[in-house]
Amino acid sequence: MNIGIIGAGNIGASLARKLASAGHVVKLANSRGPESLQDIVQGTDVIAATKEDAVRDADVIILSVPYAKMPELAALLADVPASTIVVDTSNYYPARDQAIAEVDNGKPETLWSSEQIGRPLVKAWNALLAQTLDEAGSEAETPDRIAIPIAGDDPVAKAVVSGLVSETGFDTVDAGTLTESWRLQPGTPAYCTELSAEDLKAALGAAQEGLAPSKRDAIMQSMVDGSVPFNRAAMIANNRAMTGSITD
Repeated sequence: MNIGIIGAGNIGASLARKLASAGHVVKLANSRGPESLQDIVQGTDVIAATKEDAVRDADVIILSVPYAKMPELAALLADVPASTIVVDTSNYYPARDQAIAEVDNGKPETLWSSEQIGRPLVKAWNALLAQTLDEAGSEAETPDRIAIPIAGDDPVAKAVVSGLVSETGFDTVDAGTLTESWRLQPGTPAYCTELSAEDLKAALGAAQEGLAPSKRDAIMQSMVDGSVPFNRAAMIANNRAMTGSITD
């Protein structure tokens, strides 16, 4: 499969390496050009590309850019065929991103992004830490394999993305349509809590839409003020405690 990834931060770069190792043709691009990606692609099969080249002839395009930058990708994707699956891995943090009134007023993050770029999206790989993606993947059928939620309006596209997620080391749980994708946004029990598929289903069902933003901001503040160490174990434990996630 031909996969283009826009954004070479921790998530985008890790996905590029994992999916290339799984045998896909992966082109990775960022805003600074291919020459800035040499340290990331060195020793891998990942191809450093321009943004235009990364989306050309891609079967799947993964957008892993800062949330507020999503509208800037509309022009890049304008001529991409409708059959191409586009995945959104981003998350909205108003303290980090510019404030977006529609999202602050309750519009699901990826529904807003889909409207900005003018095409359907699948939400995936957003609800796990970069460290989890790098360190905690396992083979399919592994007992208690970590699962991540996905959401989207096209069942066929979600099935393709679920297969790619499995190749990166994780099970998936279908969280529903983009309208329902608030259930996997920051501040919910499903977000960055490293649950098995069974527990993740329960966590998605337990999410409370109105409480998520305040919990998101409190979790972010706990890391900014240093009360939670910036390591995987501490952040997962804090996320579980502050969101009421299932841990048994």
